[in-house]
Amino acid sequence: MTNNANTTPNTAPSTTPDLFLVAGATGTVGRQTVRELLSRGHLVRALTRDPDKADFSGFPDGVEVVRGDLADPASLVPALEGVTGLHLITFDGGNFAALETGPEIVELAAKAGVRRITVLNGGGDTPLQDAVKAGDMAWTVLMPVEFMANALEWAQGIRADDTVREPFVGRLSAMVHEGDIGAVAAVALSEDGHGGKSYLITGPEALTIQDKADALAAARGREIEVVELTEAQALEQWRAAGQPEEVIGFLLEVYGNTPPEGRTPIGTVAEVTGRPARTFAQWAAENADAFRRV
Repeated sequence: MTNNANTTPNTAPSTTPDLFLVAGATGTVGRQTVRELLSRGHLVRALTRDPDKADFSGFPDGVEVVRGDLADPASLVPALEGVTGLHLITFDGGNFAALETGPEIVELAAKAGVRRITVLNGGGDTPLQDAVKAGDMAWTVLMPVEFMANALEWAQGIRADDTVREPFVGRLSAMVHEGDIGAVAAVALSEDGHGGKSYLITGPEALTIQDKADALAAARGREIEVVELTEAQALEQWRAAGQPEEVIGFLLEVYGNTPPEGRTPIGTVAEVTGRPARTFAQWAAENADAFRRV
């Protein structure tokens, strides 16, 4: 008689970590999403159009870098193999135009078995975001307000003469730590319950430019003066920096008339991640060296 006692299949659940593909992985939010997913014990692929030219400095160990271009969906097929969740941006990394390839990307992701998708909102509805929302996978749209990392634009002026020069210095911003955006993305990608939701993501406080300058001064140990520019002076400064006219128009609108959602703190970070949103003072302490005189 044959003994079949040891032939029963092992039905214990697999302990293999989930695999996530992050587009825009070298960007401000993409880097943080990679870090958060790794910290949760997941496997991460970082998507880039040109691995030889991409800046992966400071990336944690364990990230698999793969070639692929959102503007060329066929190039994504190998990168999507075995992927549980996909993080997307809505613009072409080559020319920053809105991506028109959303339907193809969604179809390929579904065929690959992707279960969840997060989309970093590009300031409004886009063809890619619309395609993701029309698909059958669990999607989450991330809508962050001003990034704390935008303060790095002041670093050169602060290092040179301890000065911030900006228009509309009394405007309020509920700016958000880029690490908190990445944390919300990581939770939405790796946990159930976030499908079909659009998350407005803010920091924990509304700050003026003077508030931010004071936090940076405390972090670097040296005072910073705020000089208010007229609108004409601001235009001259932005054009001298090479800002495109459409970007300048956007800055004038959002800085001169910040909408309520951009200046009203809400609790999305805490609700989704289970921990408080990080303050600008924390961000300033983390990045103080960028503002110190050499």
